[in-house]
Amino acid sequence: MNVLGGLPMPRASQRPRLVDVAEHAAVSLATASRALAGREGVSAEVADRIRQIAHDLGYVANPYARTLASGASSTVGLIVHQIDDPYFAEISAGVIQFAAEQGLLVQICQSGRDPGYELQQLRHLIAQRVGIVLISGSGYDDPRTEVAARAELTAFQDHGGRAAAIGRHALGIDAVLPDNEAGGHALAQHLMDLGHRRIAVAAGSAGLTTVADRLAGVSSAVRERGRSLDDLAVVHSDFTRGGGRAAAEQILSEHPETTAIVALNDAMAMGVLSTLRSRRVPVPARMSVVGFDDVSVAADLAPSLTTIRLPMTEMGRTALGLALKPRSTRPRRRPTGHLLVVRDSTGPAPRI
Repeated sequence: MNVLGGLPMPRASQRPRLVDVAEHAAVSLATASRALAGREGVSAEVADRIRQIAHDLGYVANPYARTLASGASSTVGLIVHQIDDPYFAEISAGVIQFAAEQGLLVQICQSGRDPGYELQQLRHLIAQRVGIVLISGSGYDDPRTEVAARAELTAFQDHGGRAAAIGRHALGIDAVLPDNEAGGHALAQHLMDLGHRRIAVAAGSAGLTTVADRLAGVSSAVRERGRSLDDLAVVHSDFTRGGGRAAAEQILSEHPETTAIVALNDAMAMGVLSTLRSRRVPVPARMSVVGFDDVSVAADLAPSLTTIRLPMTEMGRTALGLALKPRSTRPRRRPTGHLLVVRDSTGPAPRI
């Protein structure tokens, strides 16, 4: 093992970080940053020692590290899956509101639910010297998908940046976690209380943890009623309005006995309602429909949408609030709770 002054050096495969320099010099991250930047507040003797340690470690300052360590950046980088989805629009509004109160600016990027492009956007924001990164939107079932993003965020925070997520479990940062499984459970219970036995799910893209969690809640409610999951038709499609239209077409074609459709977000529910309207399927007389999120337009649809309400604007505010706190030893978790909002799109199961 290579050592410097009796302390182990970073492995050759690892790029030395500012935190490594600080640890070897037994000084704070801020002191190491000031010494390497040539700023005041560090004695000449200590500064020389820190610079020598940095040289021996092979440390090369990141182009954004000084900005982050000094807290000088006033920009928040926000990555969302889809900016025209009302869910993400309302979360973004919460971030922007709170940022304005703190004198911060917000730069928004869209990932399109593409983990590779999301990683590219993350690296772009860091290169732009943002002080805070927020990531909003579902994570992925395969943990390998988020390894690179997690590493980037760890390095970003080690250099003084702050980060938080909404709806993500595996990034190793503070997170606001929607009550997805319990919400799915409540939707299925509501439909079964109305007498529905043939329920289909417009499930959104396979591989997303949000889809898996909400579907798990629906499935658990069905099992608790002693019913077979064979009676639960699950159709995967894009987690969008267009995906909802496509899922509804498939449900009507392949599962004509269905009397209720659970759309796993409100955007899909809007697409489901559009298809049912074009196919002249009356809602809720022939088909009940539920969504998830309670976006602002859900109450204005015709019929108005029964859905699970999440506090989306507050979720955005909470995520930024977490990021503004000092970094904790373990990532903090903030659950959202949920509320079933019953409107006109659900009714008693028809006799067919």
